[in-house]
Amino acid sequence: MPLKAENISKTFIRNGKNTNSFYAVEETDLLLENGTVTAVVGRSGSGKTTLLNMLSGLLTPTSGKVFYDGEDVYSFDDDVRSKLRNKSVGVIPQGQTGLKSLTVYENVLLPAEMYGSVSEEIKERADELLKAVGIGSLKDEYPNELSGGELRRMAIARALVNKPSFVLADEPTGDLDDENTLAVLKLLRSVADQGAAVLIVTHEKDTLTFADKVYKMDAGKLSEVKKEE
Repeated sequence: MPLKAENISKTFIRNGKNTNSFYAVEETDLLLENGTVTAVVGRSGSGKTTLLNMLSGLLTPTSGKVFYDGEDVYSFDDDVRSKLRNKSVGVIPQGQTGLKSLTVYENVLLPAEMYGSVSEEIKERADELLKAVGIGSLKDEYPNELSGGELRRMAIARALVNKPSFVLADEPTGDLDDENTLAVLKLLRSVADQGAAVLIVTHEKDTLTFADKVYKMDAGKLSEVKKEE
């Protein structure tokens, strides 16, 4: 089943002489189908990250609904929604995140540990993902010993460790060189080919060659474009 957004929008209050609201994301529909990679491109401040955060269950829409496998995500309380998100969604944030007290390997395993035990299969998958993103040799290091690009790759492995049905990636190759960018894009493409629905929010044109659908976000408005554009 896909991830489906129906008529979602997000408004924020702008404080000034005349307090008013503005649309960060105008009302829109979006369908992320299993087995596909969808790319959303646009300038900084266009609403891309706001859209991703609504889809991920982290930011309640002002209007509309988000469905995971037919379940209305925002109809649940925070605890249930967190469990559903942890089970079904892998979020790759734009920033560099990691618990400083845990090793790289322990950080990657964290989503599996939060709501259950860590199986041998999960441990093997963590090792495989770390190797796939090129930091297998750093599994016993701590986040403060990693570069920005290495932290980004750790976050990618962490987001994928639970084999999520939906992967939502915010500028996943932002800190990476060409070689590692290609490795990450190939990994996300392979995750989609194995059945996941993958969304990549990006400004990098290289990403578009791996996408099945491309959308443009401009001043909060989402529109589909031809890939060659």
